[in-house]
Parts: sequence; C-alpha cells; structure tokens
Amino acid sequence: MLKRAFTVVAFLAALGCTTPETDTSSDFLYVWTGAEQEGDSDFLAVIDVDPTSPTYTQVLSSVAVGVRGMAHHSEHVMPEGDSLFVNSFMSGDSFVIDLSDPMTPKVASHFRNHGDYTYPHTFERLPNGNVLASFQTKGEGNLRGGGILELDPSGNLVRAADAETPLDPDLRAYSVKPIPELGIAVSTSSDMNAAYTGRSFQTWTLPDLQPIATALLPPGPEGDYRYEPSEVRLLADGKTAVMGTFTCALYLLNDLDTDEPWAERISVLPWETWDTDDCGIPFVVGNYWIQTHPWSGGSEILSIDLTDPHNPQVVGSLKGDPSWWPHWISGDPGGNRVVLTNATGPEKYRVMIFRIDPATGALAWDETFRESGSDQLGVSFERTDWPHGAAGPGLPHGAVFSRPQVP
Repeated sequence: MLKRAFTVVAFLAALGCTTPETDTSSDFLYVWTGAEQEGDSDFLAVIDVDPTSPTYTQVLSSVAVGVRGMAHHSEHVMPEGDSLFVNSFMSGDSFVIDLSDPMTPKVASHFRNHGDYTYPHTFERLPNGNVLASFQTKGEGNLRGGGILELDPSGNLVRAADAETPLDPDLRAYSVKPIPELGIAVSTSSDMNAAYTGRSFQTWTLPDLQPIATALLPPGPEGDYRYEPSEVRLLADGKTAVMGTFTCALYLLNDLDTDEPWAERISVLPWETWDTDDCGIPFVVGNYWIQTHPWSGGSEILSIDLTDPHNPQVVGSLKGDPSWWPHWISGDPGGNRVVLTNATGPEKYRVMIFRIDPATGALAWDETFRESGSDQLGVSFERTDWPHGAAGPGLPHGAVFSRPQVP
C-alpha cells in the first residue's frame, strides 16, 4: 500500500502557513486520461481540489474525445483563458478542450497533422494566446524528424519550421519552450517510439519562428547522460534555461540568444537502464527544480536548489521502492501544491498531490488528498463509472491545476 511504502522526508508541519485552510489555491484539477480497455475513449476528468468543498477529491465531470490513442501530454500548466490543448499521441490526434464551465467540459476542436508534420506532442502557450507545438515527425512511419509549429487557439496552423538536421539525424522534435524574455524558443530531441536516440537541442526566433542553431550535447566523463534531451524549464528570472534528459542529466543552456548556444552539464542522477530508470517531467518553483526519478535503487521525487546553477543542492525528497514510477508533475499557480501522475507500476491509476515549501524546497505528501475512507494517498482512476458514462480504468497522464479565481 502506498501509505506504508513511502517515506515522507519533509513533513507538512514544517511547511509553516501553507496548510489547506490558508491556501489560496486552485479549485479544480484537469486530468488528461488514457483509456486502458479496447473500445473505450481517452477523456479529460475534472477533480475537485478545493479542501473546503464537500465534494473534495471527487471526480466531478469528464468528457470523452472518441479516440483511444494513449492520452499523453496536455499543456504543462493551465493557460490564461478557458481552453486546454491535449494529445492522444499514438493515434496522432490532438484536441482543444473548452473548460469555461468545468462542470461540462467540451471538445472545442480536433486536429491531427498539419501538412507533412505529424504526431504533435508538446504544447506551450505564447504571450499572444497562440500555441507553440512540437510535431515529432514528418509523414508516417517515424522516418523523418518533425518540426516546430505555431497554432492559433483552435489548433489551426499559423506558421511552421522544419526541425530536421544532418547534425543530429536521430532528432525527433520532443518538446518546445518559448522564452519571451530572450525572443526565442528552445526545442529538444527525444523519440517517443524509442527507435532513435536524439542528443541535441535547437533554438528558434520568436515571433517569426526561424531556425537559429542546433547544438549537440557534450559527452560526460562517467557514462553518457547526454541522450534523450526532454524538457526545458526556466528559473525565477524567466530567462535562465535548464534542460533535463531522460537519462538523468541536467544542463544549463548558455548563449541562447546567439547563433552558437551551448549546453553545460551541471548534474547527474543515477541512470542505468530503460527497464527501471528514467527522469520524467520536471517542474520549477522559483529556483527549485522538482524532478521525478524512477530508478532501480529506489524511486524518488527530488527538489534541487538551482539558485546557483553551478552548485545544485538537493533540499527535499519523497522516496519509495523501485516499483514506483513517478512521471508527470505540474504546480498549482495559486498555492504550493504539485500534482503527480505515475507511469507503469502499482500506482499507474492514481493521481496524487504533494507540497513544496517555497522558502526551503522541502517536499511532503498532501495527506488530505485522498478519497473518503481510503488509507491510500490520492484519487484512484481504477473504476468503471465515470461522469461521461460507463468505461474501464483510466490511465492519468497530463494533469494541471485550474487557474485561481480572481475575486
């Protein structure tokens, strides 16, 4: 059972005034969920995460999209406005979900490829309300690298740029991160189909989306952690960019606003084999890099202080046994909560929440976020009854908090 398997390294009592009673945080959690059973549909579920609500932790509503395609990424945080981009990666389908009324979410639009660009993966909102998206490939069969596209709020194409490069023939556009402070975007190169091994990042101009440079990651002295660049996050100043790899390295990205950007490795975590080890989706709170880290020596979520990026310090952790596979995390924009979904393993059906102390980086499970009468943390998606109708268990993946209501 999860309650017995995990050791909480930092306790809620250490988090000072950040208790549910004083937290001005989000009311809803939007969970993009994959259908496990043949004949079911991927869907978006809405969970009540207001601790003062009589329906706290309940799944209040849901909407099916009509496709079973391994529900994968949503936008990493809920943008301004009422819509959320999500994708069912393996089918190549993406959807825009209207959340103007969380009690009745609706599919507002649906798209697949744009021209030759196929299999959209990551969506990041731009200041103008449009969306920057990575498309993994061109054509079918995973034979060519994809591109970076700008889409309007309905998913229609605005402009596109090709990511293919002879410098890294294994490149498959994985994620993209706009950095408005520098007038650029950064994209990474990991193959969702695990056929190719990317080892580079690319930079692009904003707003016209012209290619600037492709930079290879340098090999390291002990083992090679440079493969599978995954996610870029910005520190508190809005322009210092750090990139993780699925093989568990952290890189500080330098000279991004020049035509010769380069990556400096600043940290590594244990990584040995894809069977047990992986560094999944990170989240940043201020200068704390929060990292999911399943590995054979004991899985964990780490809080790493990057105030001095050249001297990373682990300041908080939540630990579990090697069967745990924490993967996706995203923070509450109005509080100190972080949502977690898990990949494979016994917790793959479970949505969980932990808290970070923004002053120290300490982590602790949110003990209040559990279903009524349960001795397990979190909300289980292993059920057969959903607001959108009868269906089998759901596999939660992308999950984001709603934006706090402005009085």
